[in-house]
Amino acid sequence: MGFDIGIDLGTTNSLCAVFRDGQPELIPNVHGSVLTPSVVGVLDDGSMLVGLPAKELRVTHPAQCAWCFKRWMGTNRKIRLGGRDYSAPELSSLILKSLKDDAEAFLKEAVTEAVITVPAYFNDHQRKATKLAAELAGLKVRRIINEPTAAALTYGFHEREAVKKLMVIDLGGGTFDVTLMEIFEGGLEIISTAGESHLGGEDFTNRLVATVLKQLGKEYETAELKTPLLVARLHEECERAKRQLLDAPQSRIRIPNDDGEINEKAVSVLVTREAFAKASKALVDRLKGPIGKVLRDGQVDPTEIDDLILVGGATRMPVVVDFVREFLSAEPLAKFNPDEVVALGAAVQAALISDNAAVSDMVMTDVCPFTLGVELAKEFGNYLEPGYFAPIIHRNTTIPVSKEQIFSTVATNQLEVTINVYQGEARKVKDNLKLGELSVKGIPPGPAGQPFLVRFTYDINGLLEVEACIPETGRKFQTVLTNHAADLTPKEIAAALEKMRKLKFYPRDDVKNKQLVLFCDRVVGEISPHLRESLEGAIDAFERAMSSGDREMFEVARSGLLIVLSSLGIEYESPEAEADQDDNELS
Repeated sequence: MGFDIGIDLGTTNSLCAVFRDGQPELIPNVHGSVLTPSVVGVLDDGSMLVGLPAKELRVTHPAQCAWCFKRWMGTNRKIRLGGRDYSAPELSSLILKSLKDDAEAFLKEAVTEAVITVPAYFNDHQRKATKLAAELAGLKVRRIINEPTAAALTYGFHEREAVKKLMVIDLGGGTFDVTLMEIFEGGLEIISTAGESHLGGEDFTNRLVATVLKQLGKEYETAELKTPLLVARLHEECERAKRQLLDAPQSRIRIPNDDGEINEKAVSVLVTREAFAKASKALVDRLKGPIGKVLRDGQVDPTEIDDLILVGGATRMPVVVDFVREFLSAEPLAKFNPDEVVALGAAVQAALISDNAAVSDMVMTDVCPFTLGVELAKEFGNYLEPGYFAPIIHRNTTIPVSKEQIFSTVATNQLEVTINVYQGEARKVKDNLKLGELSVKGIPPGPAGQPFLVRFTYDINGLLEVEACIPETGRKFQTVLTNHAADLTPKEIAAALEKMRKLKFYPRDDVKNKQLVLFCDRVVGEISPHLRESLEGAIDAFERAMSSGDREMFEVARSGLLIVLSSLGIEYESPEAEADQDDNELS
């Protein structure tokens, strides 16, 4: 049988796991460790080093090594090694190829497919770069999932009977994610997620390096340029001290010379937990924003959270544990190794995709981590200004989902419009990420304000279907944006679109709903003027709900309208009720 592996492609360390014999299992590398340092090096003869050997080379020859390149994913940044420029996907592919080789040696079978995790707040470019890295390593990506989601899958797999709200706080080597979720009867529902893609354990180490250098009268950037060997060795010393402070109240940092050597006469600097906490305060304060956003988006009070789960090696730091405990007034948990829990969850996800019998009772729902919408022009006085963002699917909306909105033309006799699709949270599209566009033609001539409908349908594969419809003619336009979809084949895309079709909800086309609106339009002119406002408000809410494509919103608005009618002493009988009555009379 073939195996799909789960991979945690980390900033500092990477690791992989496989689901077999009913359990997720970590895969050791050639050195016997499950952690492979995310470091790449080039020797003088041009040969490449990956993982632990490259990490050792970094101490003595930092100019010949690259690390923390996960942070460059989705950018054009390159680093020169051995006379050649490497991009972040190329460097990451070397890590993935190493993991793939280790998995094949461990499983004694070819490995060609994988589930790969990324920070929840990775944007479209960063996710595409991750997929490119996998392709370069000879891996097909079955799915890219968010790291906190993978961590929660590990907990959900082992606690299937639990009913609880969890908050996963994931602070890795270079990224920070927070996800709020709920476990119930084998189901895992993501409620909200947020994060920061440039905050992690490496920043805490670098802050300690900068603090020590400042005591020596040096600036970090200047020292890195003038004495790179000193900084490289000092970084190793600070990383060691940071780990010692996990269990000890203080640690000593030895100061290397300009050549990066530490001799017997080397001076040392004492660092205490308190001093490290003070130096790290600005970094710890940055944790507050994403945590607050997750609570607000999920409309959850901290007291409603049953378990606080710590993920990522950096969450071991007392300064982080103390902050989480104080900020959320709860005791954080780490039932599973924070370094390993994401890879294990990726293996569980691979089992879910493969319909493994051991996870047949598990169901997972995820959320869209970014807002998806279109560009529109806003009217200010007598002029129109383009470039504004109109959300259609808001961040942290449970997926799969289908939403619709009404837009209109901005010029007289405007016959066509280009719908520009964006991802992001900014008010203006220039600060968001463009995903694609759709041309709509054949709009009937007329004054500005001719309506057209735009529908977004988004699924768990990351497939975004964009549709537009001209109500007057019924003509429809459609495009499928596969930016987020993990290497789906045309057949897989077709199957996904068929599933998405079932999500779509068109209450405005239902005769029953048209009948209700017509009935209300007639009643408005018949009731007392001082009662008209409440009825018109309910009708407007109902019509907005019909255009939203949101089934729950529609049902609430319809019930609200019927309640208002009833409160006015007006009874409405739907067409079905009248038909049933006619049938009874005939019988």
